[in-house]
Amino acid sequence: MIQPAWHYDELRHPGVDYNDPSQVAVYDERHRRFRDYRRDAEAVIERLGVKPEDTILDMGAGTGAFVLHAAPLCRTVYAVDVSRAMLDYCRGQAAARKIENIVFQQGGFLTYEHRADPVDFIVSSAALHHLPDFWKFLGLQRLARILKPGGRLYLFDIVFPGKDPAIRGQIEVWINQMKEKVGAEFAAEVETHIRDEHSTYDWIMEGMLARAGFRIDKADYGSGFGATYLCTNNG
Repeated sequence: MIQPAWHYDELRHPGVDYNDPSQVAVYDERHRRFRDYRRDAEAVIERLGVKPEDTILDMGAGTGAFVLHAAPLCRTVYAVDVSRAMLDYCRGQAAARKIENIVFQQGGFLTYEHRADPVDFIVSSAALHHLPDFWKFLGLQRLARILKPGGRLYLFDIVFPGKDPAIRGQIEVWINQMKEKVGAEFAAEVETHIRDEHSTYDWIMEGMLARAGFRIDKADYGSGFGATYLCTNNG
């Protein structure tokens, strides 16, 4: 689809360029230092109540942290990402594991065209912050149209508390924690995220979800500004 000149280019990365294949393997290696991909994916599957006959769309699938472990537990997973290099890496991992029920497509919140029936579930982890707020809302509206009425959305992202006067100090603590856990290079990526990417405030995120057509069933705000939203599509 040809977009007008004023349309946001979501294929352009505002922070680290994950269209660069050399960054993709580095991303995976660093994240595995503090994440258990299988455990995290199975926890999401359990929270959503996914059944073997269900379909899932992962918006911002990345290297496959979720889809590679979710695929054996459902009928079809749609792996969508703006980075072709990420998708190629994930496709290679799926082939090595002989996983055949993942559908790969390059795209994002604003450009992905779903050419199948509406899905039962949508999962998106640490992807929405790549869009400024105006475009986040449009992206969430598009997700609501892809999801079945009554379908469920699992959204994780970095979200800042809107009423905390000590936010600058918390950010410094977060960066130092990442430096200790993962290393100085990853801490520098966190700094890039804060400076150049588009994480928003909790009250803005909750408002956008509600106005896009989602009922927020549960909102969890954890350490390091990680926020998880479990939502139902009001249809």
